[in-house]
Amino acid sequence: MRVIDYFDKGAKIDPHRAAIIAGDLSYTYQEVQELTQRIAAGMYAGGFETGHKVAVYSNNHPLALLCMLGLWRAGGVWIPTNVRNALANNIEYLNFVGAQWLFYHSEFIDNVTEMCDAVPTLKHLVCIDREALDSASLDALIIQGKDVDIPDWGDPYGNPEQIMALWPTGGTTGRSKAVLMDNRSWAATTEISARHWYCDDPPPVCLMVAPITHAAGGIAVMMSNLGATNVIMPGFDPLAVMQHIEKYRVTHLFLPPTAYYAMLAHPQVRDYDYSSLRYFMVSSAPVAADKLKEGLAIFGPCLCQSFGQAESPVILTWQDPATIAAAARGVHPERLHSCGRETYPVQVAIMDEKGTLLAPGERGEIVARGSLVTPGYYNNPEATEEIRRYGWHHTGDIGYQDEHGYFYVVDRKKDMIITGGFNVYSVEVETAILAIPAVKECAVIGVPDDKWGEAIKALVVLREEASLEEAEIIAWCRNKIAAVKSPKTVEFRSEIARTPTGKTDKKALRAPYWAGQERAVH
Repeated sequence: MRVIDYFDKGAKIDPHRAAIIAGDLSYTYQEVQELTQRIAAGMYAGGFETGHKVAVYSNNHPLALLCMLGLWRAGGVWIPTNVRNALANNIEYLNFVGAQWLFYHSEFIDNVTEMCDAVPTLKHLVCIDREALDSASLDALIIQGKDVDIPDWGDPYGNPEQIMALWPTGGTTGRSKAVLMDNRSWAATTEISARHWYCDDPPPVCLMVAPITHAAGGIAVMMSNLGATNVIMPGFDPLAVMQHIEKYRVTHLFLPPTAYYAMLAHPQVRDYDYSSLRYFMVSSAPVAADKLKEGLAIFGPCLCQSFGQAESPVILTWQDPATIAAAARGVHPERLHSCGRETYPVQVAIMDEKGTLLAPGERGEIVARGSLVTPGYYNNPEATEEIRRYGWHHTGDIGYQDEHGYFYVVDRKKDMIITGGFNVYSVEVETAILAIPAVKECAVIGVPDDKWGEAIKALVVLREEASLEEAEIIAWCRNKIAAVKSPKTVEFRSEIARTPTGKTDKKALRAPYWAGQERAVH
């Protein structure tokens, strides 16, 4: 089915239940249906055509989520646009995919002005909270569509091959790749989540902390299929999260490990009632086993994990709360390091470099097949072919499967660092540092860190007689690239290890920092 069909199924559970709560603002499922119908109608009145590419650029505001649901009701393709990204990265991506519509919050008017100048395909601008620039306001768009009918663009099969999003993979050696997400793969993700995240006692309430115009928005839509109330926070603050859990009787919470660790470390973490929590999913990067044990003592038997990526979203494997709680008690304690077992619409296996599937315990690349796997990359057949070798989808992650079917991620094949739940490609950081005149060579790696999981570390060789301080390099990076991509530490060296072919030997560079670790990721 289509994305919006799952929202409408959730609305049937109780049309008068709150669908969205954000501070003093609240919308019932019936109100959201009516408003998104009017948004979609306004888009058609303004020249929208099925398949147009639509970005939403906003802080965590309920109107941003309404616009996302409205674009899907119209039949648009969502372009996730994270306000935390560097403006240049967002502009590059909007140009690459050819975005035609932009819904934005007035807080970002200056950025939007630059976007309009730099992205010629942007022809339709809508400010969601007021009149601004030369764009229509959301209120005006809704009025514009008053007498316009939304065409029925559905088909008997739920439009399985229609693209519903072009998901950016993050900074790479060139432009970010765009993952084609179609209705088939998103439907599989939604139905898997409904199976594994279901609860009705108490009624589901999902706390949205991360940017809703990026990954959190997708989670909100999946939770809407369960008739959940989505409570939107402006951003992450550990104390505010604790207070919201108690106040709204939150049942579902999704955080990256760094945010989870910040909650564990907060002096007031034991002062609140978490008894409503059913699924506290700490995901987007592996979690330290001792941190899971600590969380169980505080939050109760609700911690869970999954493994996925943009190309096979969210829940390729699933580790349920009962399994984690049992492992903490000593029943298969090794499973505290696992990301769980494959979910029902996919096959997950371990493969060597020659395409041979490996036996339990043998390490290789994690590969997958099934309806969760997305079609490939937008306008990039070479990259698509690369991840489809030997008839399987290649995740780029290295791991193994035990004799009971549990998967363990132990390393990454791709030169990528996951820090605080964000994917950072080292070459982008290296490029920024190498632009400093005093720098001769640079290699960027991820090293173990209790807060970030992995912290970005820059190894730098200076030019002869040049002088540079660690703080100067970090400040330079913060100015040139997003703060999350900037190194946390810098180490100056006389040379950088290389392979026999002359390439930087990242494996050798990482080895001293990961010595004694059970796995080469956190």
